[in-house]
Amino acid sequence: MKIAIIGSGSTYTPELIEGLIVRKDVMPLTELVLMDIDERKLKIVGSLAERMVKHSGLGCKVVLTGDFDVALSGAAFVFVQIRVGKLPARVLDEKIPLKYGLVGQETTGIGGFFKGLRTIPVLFDIAARMKKLCPDAWMLNFTNPSGICAQALSDHTDVKVLGLCNAPIKIMEYPARQFTDEPCEVDYVGLNHLSFVTSIRHNGRDYLREAISGDDELLQKLDLQMGFSKDVIKRVGGVPSYYLKYFIHTRETVKKLQDDNLTRAEECMAIEEELLTLYSDAGLYAKPEQLSQRGGAMYSEAACSLAESLHTGDGKIHVVNAYNNGALSYMRDDDVIETRATVDKNGAKMLPPTHAGGDYIQGIMQAVKAYERLTVRAAINGSRDDAISALMINPLIADYETACACFDEMLEAHREYLPQF
Repeated sequence: MKIAIIGSGSTYTPELIEGLIVRKDVMPLTELVLMDIDERKLKIVGSLAERMVKHSGLGCKVVLTGDFDVALSGAAFVFVQIRVGKLPARVLDEKIPLKYGLVGQETTGIGGFFKGLRTIPVLFDIAARMKKLCPDAWMLNFTNPSGICAQALSDHTDVKVLGLCNAPIKIMEYPARQFTDEPCEVDYVGLNHLSFVTSIRHNGRDYLREAISGDDELLQKLDLQMGFSKDVIKRVGGVPSYYLKYFIHTRETVKKLQDDNLTRAEECMAIEEELLTLYSDAGLYAKPEQLSQRGGAMYSEAACSLAESLHTGDGKIHVVNAYNNGALSYMRDDDVIETRATVDKNGAKMLPPTHAGGDYIQGIMQAVKAYERLTVRAAINGSRDDAISALMINPLIADYETACACFDEMLEAHREYLPQF
């Protein structure tokens, strides 16, 4: 088995290597190709990966390359974690919107919109190469905005693709622990970075529905821990993921971002350099604890466990970004959603939740999905009209004059990476 990691200069990569090492008995890895266009980062991160593989006794060949075709040829799985424009582009995504009173964030709002515009054409190029060089391979994409990228790839390429994110694991586990230490069945409904826990069940009892229906003592447990008031949780009809703070507490969040001395991207740049210094230690052959500061927690669990299910056909449940196909009655079958699915060698089968979400969840999902579809169209055709229409739908932007002004400034700032415009 050959696995390629595109964008392997990322400091997240040791998470993936660790996940593959843990699964060496069920994933018969013979060749691991690490590909990146950043030679410095590829050498540093790749050398650590080589030491991790050697120390583990995995025994597979490790190849470092800057060539897409070398990486993709004959691969069974292609992990994609690219950042077009690197972290300096993310700084712009986060800083420029704040001048207009808009959320500055890399995956949602107008920052995520521009990341999508830059990223989709590059993903299409990778998919076209896969069609020629590894037509049976699975692309596992965790490049953000993951849901928009999965919609684009699913609609406009023939590649077998699943989008994923490390966030759902924590989002599902944490609220359940507020009610019981016993294993629970948790319904998780939404789009990538717009998701909700709608049911938490154990032994026939649905703790979350009881709480929302009027058990203030249960609801207070969530109120104290989740960052949203009990009134918000009740009115939303579920526990929002932390990304919903941008939608539910927009003004407060924008003010906090404006008051911060550094953007998250600038913080990540400092953390990344610290990690690269650590990775350069020839005596290091394991993932350092400091990686958790970069937001990489559960990365390998999400990605490598998904690859394991696709390889073995074990039918385990994962949260993925894929076509709805009837799981949620209020979404189109060809809407890419993020929810629980059983995964085997044929791919993912989305599972209808016990509680699909009420009016708020349905309404915001439909609105944001309309925005996502227009974003994909704009990324392909370079239409300013489609771009502005998308931004007018997005609840985080909406205002026409603001959308036009911020779009024009960001387009100029990112012009190098947006030839379609």
